[in-house]
Amino acid sequence: MTSDARTAVAATGNSLWSAFLPLLPFMLAVFVGFVAVGMALPIIPRHVHDTLGQGTVVVGFVMGIQYLSSLFGRMWAGGTTDERGPKRAALIGLFAVCGVAALYLLSVPFIASSPRVALALVLCARLLTGIVESFVITSTMAWGLMRVGPLHAGKVFGWMGVALFGGLAAGAPLGTAIYAQHGFAGVALAVLAAGALGLAFTSCIAGLRPSGLPRLPFTHVLGAVKLPGLGLTLCSTGYAMITAFAVLLFAERGWGGGALALTFMGLGFILGRLLFGHLPDAIGGARVALYCVLAEAIGLALIWLAPAPALAWLGAALGGGGYGLGFQGFGLEAVRRAPEQSRGSAMGAYVIFQDLAMGLGPPLGGALAKVAGLDAVYLAAALAALGSASIAGHMLRRA
Repeated sequence: MTSDARTAVAATGNSLWSAFLPLLPFMLAVFVGFVAVGMALPIIPRHVHDTLGQGTVVVGFVMGIQYLSSLFGRMWAGGTTDERGPKRAALIGLFAVCGVAALYLLSVPFIASSPRVALALVLCARLLTGIVESFVITSTMAWGLMRVGPLHAGKVFGWMGVALFGGLAAGAPLGTAIYAQHGFAGVALAVLAAGALGLAFTSCIAGLRPSGLPRLPFTHVLGAVKLPGLGLTLCSTGYAMITAFAVLLFAERGWGGGALALTFMGLGFILGRLLFGHLPDAIGGARVALYCVLAEAIGLALIWLAPAPALAWLGAALGGGGYGLGFQGFGLEAVRRAPEQSRGSAMGAYVIFQDLAMGLGPPLGGALAKVAGLDAVYLAAALAALGSASIAGHMLRRA
């Protein structure tokens, strides 16, 4: 009996909930890690723009730089997961959360006296955040796949994504509230506490041995997942624009509740996964991706045209739901292209294509906003989502 067959009996059935209990420990690790990441997301743009006095291009660069470090982090995380096991990789990621918090704390004394030094330390923290995300999500997805087997790969993407966006959705308003009461230093201390909690919890989860089979070179794995990866790059653009510029867009339009756009995006992501997360395993990843990224395009167009914050929140929720299921659908297509012993690398390679969008999108969006206004970035993101849908349609026709 192969290791895939042995682990597959851990979760049977075709509903999303059939894999919930086996994946729950890994979901909790992801949730805690991304609460820490999410607390800083609505704060960093305001902190860099308002407190440190930088423009939209610098804000976009600061928000996007973590995804450039992720290009290296995904390769490192995938190799560590395949060679040394997913538990070791998860602990590295959660330890890096504490490092991010330390850099934020170090920047606080320089905010008034030397804003450039404070900005440099925040940039270093954002670079390290890319390592956090790479290790936490790559390791836990591979860990979950080892637990439940490849027949439930879509459910692994589904539940890990629910935990990830649940953490971001909970972290954004929590970080906003802490910032209002205790400033940037309070947010840094809260991130440190979340990282320490995640380390303590994850160290108690039983580890699983990696496969002893020889791994494929990472470049071969990257080539195997390039087509679904390109679809992911395009559909991730909307997520990048909401994350980087929603708070500033709401402020420009004179609306309150900019941080709630991140929360609604996370809630849409979670609701979409809970309602439809079983579909990729049942009807195919490309088919699900096709329809869901079209829904994302509609949501991004709503943000672009919204005359009131409620419609923008609705657009963020629709964009989050469409993106989440698109990520899951393309991800299932990517994992099925990789052998068992290289699935950690395959997950890392696949998410690199998201990092391209998240790393290049915000600075390019900031440049576009400088020329055409902040609302134009959401029109561009909607067009990118339509391009992603065309790739999903091409994959479906080939299948």
